[in-house]
Amino acid sequence: MLLYLRQEGRGIGLDNKIRAYALQDAGLDTVSANEALGFAADERSYAMCRPMLRYLGVSNVRLMTNNPWKVAALRNFGVTVTRVPIASVRTSHNAKYLDAKRTKLGHLATSPHGLSGAF
Repeated sequence: MLLYLRQEGRGIGLDNKIRAYALQDAGLDTVSANEALGFAADERSYAMCRPMLRYLGVSNVRLMTNNPWKVAALRNFGVTVTRVPIASVRTSHNAKYLDAKRTKLGHLATSPHGLSGAF
């Protein structure tokens, strides 16, 4: 099952996400770019998941994510969540982005070899 929530760019909208990309190209990390535009690090709300899951009769999910905020949001709605880690390959192109997600957003890192922690 896929629940789609229109929350482009961590909830700041597509236009602002493009502005955030420009700031990232200038040297800011993904979180600092959002904050420089006047937004929180992550503006998304998962509240709409509650009625969607309730309507579908879903009370247990296996959630593919490294984002602990998503897990906590669903658990706060009374959903039983089993987190399925997403393996990430660290490259020179995404290292700064992955580091910001881990250190500033608390994302749980998993290597493609199943090792948790830093990449």
